[in-house]
Amino acid sequence: MFEYTLESGVIVSPGKKPYSGKLGIKGEKISSPCGSVKIDLKGNSFIYPSLINTHDHLQGNYRPPVGPQNGNFYLTWLPWDNDLKASDTFKERSQLTREDLYALSGYKCLFSGVTTVNDHFPHKFNSQILPTLPVRAIQEYTIEHECSSYDLKWGDGIEIEHEIAVKNKWPFITHLSEGFDNEAMHSIEKLEKMNVLDNHCLFIHCIGFSDEDILKVAKAGASISWCGFSNMFMFNVTAKVRKMIKAGVNVTIGTDSSATGSANLLAEIKYDRELYRNLYGEDIGAENLFNMTTINAAKAFWMQDKTGSLDEGKLGDILVLKANNSDPYENIVNAGMHDIELLVLGGVPIYGETRFLDIFNGKLPGDYTQIKVGNKLMFVKGDPAGLYKSARKKIGFKKELDFLPFEPEQEG
Repeated sequence: MFEYTLESGVIVSPGKKPYSGKLGIKGEKISSPCGSVKIDLKGNSFIYPSLINTHDHLQGNYRPPVGPQNGNFYLTWLPWDNDLKASDTFKERSQLTREDLYALSGYKCLFSGVTTVNDHFPHKFNSQILPTLPVRAIQEYTIEHECSSYDLKWGDGIEIEHEIAVKNKWPFITHLSEGFDNEAMHSIEKLEKMNVLDNHCLFIHCIGFSDEDILKVAKAGASISWCGFSNMFMFNVTAKVRKMIKAGVNVTIGTDSSATGSANLLAEIKYDRELYRNLYGEDIGAENLFNMTTINAAKAFWMQDKTGSLDEGKLGDILVLKANNSDPYENIVNAGMHDIELLVLGGVPIYGETRFLDIFNGKLPGDYTQIKVGNKLMFVKGDPAGLYKSARKKIGFKKELDFLPFEPEQEG
C-alpha cells in the first residue's frame, strides 16, 4: 500500500480557494499528510485532480481525421461513418488490432493528464479490454448510440438501458441531436415521451438543441458533453454552450475520437476556449473549463463522491503540473503534454518524472518503463514505446500520432 505526501505545492480543487500545502495519499485515497515518503515540490508545481474525459471512442483514435469533402459539412453523423469506412485512414488503421488501438488510446488519455474516460461503445464490445488499459475507463454506465431510427442499436433499447442506470445509480450515455434532420431536431421530445429525461442522462454533442430543449435538459438535471472540435470539423457548428451554462446545465468536455476530434483533452480545452471567444466575443473563463473537466465530469458519471476533487477520502486521482503561470486555472488550461510532472490513479503513480521514484522506494517496478519526453526522463506504466514501435511495424512506415509525446525509436 502506498503512503506518501506531496509537499510545498499549490493545491487546486473545485469549489475551494487554491492554497499552498500538503496532500497525503494512503492506499488508493487522498488523506491527511502521511507516510515516511515526502515529495518536496518546492513551490514550483500545482496539484490538481486529474482530468476526466466524458466522451471518446477508444477504438477510433487514429490520425489523420476524416471529414467532409470540398468545403461541405454533414447533416448527420451517418454520411461521416460512410466516409470513414471508405478512407485511407480506416484502411491504415485496420492493420492494427483492437487491442493495439485501445492501448494507444489509453496512452492518449494518460499523456494528457486524464485518468478517467468513457469509451462510448457497448459493454459486449469493450468489457474485457477496458481493465487492461493504463487509465480508468468506466464500466458503470448504460448506453444507446443515438436516439434515432438510424442509430446503431447499441444496448438493449433506451428505456431498458435507462432503467438499469437508475437502478444502479449510473449514467445513461447517448449521442443526442448530432445533426439537423427532423429526428435529430426532436430528440428531446422523444426522450420526454419515453419518460427517460432526468439526471442520469449524459448527452453527447447536442448541436441541434433548441432553446426550449436546453431549458428542459437543465430542469431535468441532465449533463452534456461538449465536443467543440469534432462538432466544427464535421458540422461547422457546435452546441449552444453559453445558453447551456446560463441555464444551469452541467456542461462537461469530451474529445470524441481523434478520427474527428482533438489530439487529446488538453488540446480540446484550448480549442473550446478559443471557439467560445470567437462565437460569443467573451471568455468562458479558465476556472469554468477546469470544473468542466473535473467535478462537472465526475457528476455526469455519477462519481462525484469518488473523484473530481481533492477532498480527503476521495480516490487519489492527481495531476501535478509545472507552474508556468501564477494563476492556477490559466496554468492548467494552457498546459501541454510536456508540462505534466506526475499523474496518479487511485493513489498509484502511473506517469511522472524520475524524481518521483522515491514513491516506489527508488526502484522502478517491473511493469513500468522509461521514456524521454522533451528533455525529461519519465517513468510510465506499461510499455508505450514498445507499443508505438509495434504499431509502426504493422502499418509499414514511421507513423506519427500527435497524442504520443515521444519518439519511440529513441527509447531502448
